[in-house]
Amino acid sequence: MREVPEVPELTQEQPGRGLAARVPFQVVEVTGPSMVPTLHHGDWLLVQYGAAVRPGDVVILRHPFQQDLLVVKRAAERRRGGWWVLADNTFAGGDSTDYGTVPEEFVLARVRARYRPLKKDQRSVRGVVTWAVFALRPVSAARSVSRRLRAR
Repeated sequence: MREVPEVPELTQEQPGRGLAARVPFQVVEVTGPSMVPTLHHGDWLLVQYGAAVRPGDVVILRHPFQQDLLVVKRAAERRRGGWWVLADNTFAGGDSTDYGTVPEEFVLARVRARYRPLKKDQRSVRGVVTWAVFALRPVSAARSVSRRLRAR
């Protein structure tokens, strides 16, 4: 995952503190297949830093073994020591089944919405209409991970 370069990091003055703080929303781009079918390579995400996380939410976190690498996963459940996170694509790996519970402080943001950019092969009228219907979607906890947890 990478930050979209066209979106500058914004700051705002916090009243009474005199210090600049990060605006809680940012746009990032998805790279890789670990969250298919929910998210695809090239999707843009609106993320909210510091938002409360609930089981089922899609979150941005620091990779436990490479803290400079940001990843997107689904927060499956809170456990002692942090969050158990899973990839929606069970064949992609790279989740808590590989590296265990992720410390709470590594979970940075909650994904609020997904924007899927128009592809070159969607230039037909039907393609544009289909894109317009599905391009912008909120990302919620509606997709339950409970089946996957029971199967393990």
